[in-house]
Amino acid sequence: MGVLKDHPELVLFVSLALGYLVGKLRVGPLTLGGICGTLIVSLLLGAWTKAQVSDDVKTVFFALFIFALGYMAGPQFFRNLNKKSLRFFVLCGIELVCVLGIALGLAKWFDLDVGTASGILAGAATESAVVGTATESIGKLSGLTTQQITEYQGNVATAYTVCYLFGLITIVLYTSQIMPMIMRINLRDAARDLWERTRSSGSLESDEQPALPGMVGRTFLVTTADGRTVGDLESGLDERVTIESVKRGSKILTPAPGLALTLSDLVLVVGRRAQTIEAGRLIGPETPGVPGLDSALATNQVSITRKADDGKTIDQIQRENPEFLKDGVYVTDVTRADTDLPATGDTVVHRGDVLTLVGARSGLGKLVAKLGSVVKNDSTDFIYLGLGIAAGSLLGQVVVRFGSVPMSLGTGGGCLISGLLFGWFRSRSQTFGAFPPQAASTIKDMGLAVFIACTGLVSGPQAWPLLKQYGALLPFAGIAMVLIPATISLLIGRKLLKIEPPLLIGAIAGQQCSTPAITAVTQVAQSSVPMLGYTITYALSNFLLPLTGPVLVGILGS
Repeated sequence: MGVLKDHPELVLFVSLALGYLVGKLRVGPLTLGGICGTLIVSLLLGAWTKAQVSDDVKTVFFALFIFALGYMAGPQFFRNLNKKSLRFFVLCGIELVCVLGIALGLAKWFDLDVGTASGILAGAATESAVVGTATESIGKLSGLTTQQITEYQGNVATAYTVCYLFGLITIVLYTSQIMPMIMRINLRDAARDLWERTRSSGSLESDEQPALPGMVGRTFLVTTADGRTVGDLESGLDERVTIESVKRGSKILTPAPGLALTLSDLVLVVGRRAQTIEAGRLIGPETPGVPGLDSALATNQVSITRKADDGKTIDQIQRENPEFLKDGVYVTDVTRADTDLPATGDTVVHRGDVLTLVGARSGLGKLVAKLGSVVKNDSTDFIYLGLGIAAGSLLGQVVVRFGSVPMSLGTGGGCLISGLLFGWFRSRSQTFGAFPPQAASTIKDMGLAVFIACTGLVSGPQAWPLLKQYGALLPFAGIAMVLIPATISLLIGRKLLKIEPPLLIGAIAGQQCSTPAITAVTQVAQSSVPMLGYTITYALSNFLLPLTGPVLVGILGS
């Protein structure tokens, strides 16, 4: 016991390890998840060991978590600010109004302190970030003693733990099992039908890959093309192929446009599959791979930065840049934020889109310099990361008064907004401010896990008295704050907004920021179609729900 109390860092990491182990336990379709498991374990260890962790540790790790969250969501959040996504905004608005209204109502009817009310909101909405923003805001309330602040902050964690458990079970079962029954649909059939009606010719499911790749390389023996030049063949195939190598006897020739092919030459043709197959008809029979004839191709990802290329199709860009044909460079993939688009000729690209170019290294370098810049995402740009968190921390210190109610975003809210802006600004060119997805995800998960563990360790000693005082209320609140906004969203989304059922169910899971719920929904649907609705509301709620913490604390604290 003494060792643990004297070494809080030991208790902290034991809480993380055991918490994530508990979070892996599965009951039917439900798992608690590592964050909830960590909070449960840390509350128990905190009550047992009385270990003390500095508040500065919580603040630093929460800032890292919330900035990374905003950074990852930024591009998608701003991309969804359009008319097409407006109806999904309504669902997020319903969620915000309902959870705030219910939390305020419960606080008034049951005379709840600001910490317990904030914990109920965070847990029932299954949004861990609210724990941080509310806890920080409570620490800035005037007129409270240090003991009261500590007590209220501890109540946030305890109420969150109980409400999260019941809220999680409710949203998972409601979205994956009950909502399809209410709408009288078979979720699997509805998702498949919607997919077939809306998929584009180049669309693939998340676990699919093309059986016939768009770009191929093949070798042919010259028979029918005897006497034709390299340039004549390439232009005759709609500029979709390049003759990369020519082998005549034991010699490898440079495939200049004026080079005339002779009988029995071996040529390597690289290009679009359809035109490469057509090349065989014009050149001669296909042969197996020929040693010495193969030519290595380089790959580069380039971010479109020129205004002149914004809104153009891939075909238009290739026609305006003859280096594509001259140097044998092809577009094999198009990525917009985290979405893969088909690399077909009629695909429209915008500034910030990333094109994957494949071709000879010399030609590739020339094109990259013309189109934009090479995407840099191999290591974290700590200058950009540090400036972003510092800017968010400064923004969080700004206090705005609404009458007698002082409102501030706090470090959490400020870093969330700066993360959104910095992530979006980075996505415009992707040539600076690198924060690789794996690194951002690790920082986000680690930051939240350490913050939650610190909160639980500090809150452990006063958890049991709160549970005895409000034991029956917390489960009820956790269930009600899920069912009420979800049911209203279901009715309005189906009757007024006319959202397709699979998208609507996914969107309701997203407005609740519930990853376990969308996991259960996609498993029942056996399709990723519900994710299309989930990603929009998830990005919006991930930004808006954490801000409800300071709002609730500001109103109740006044």
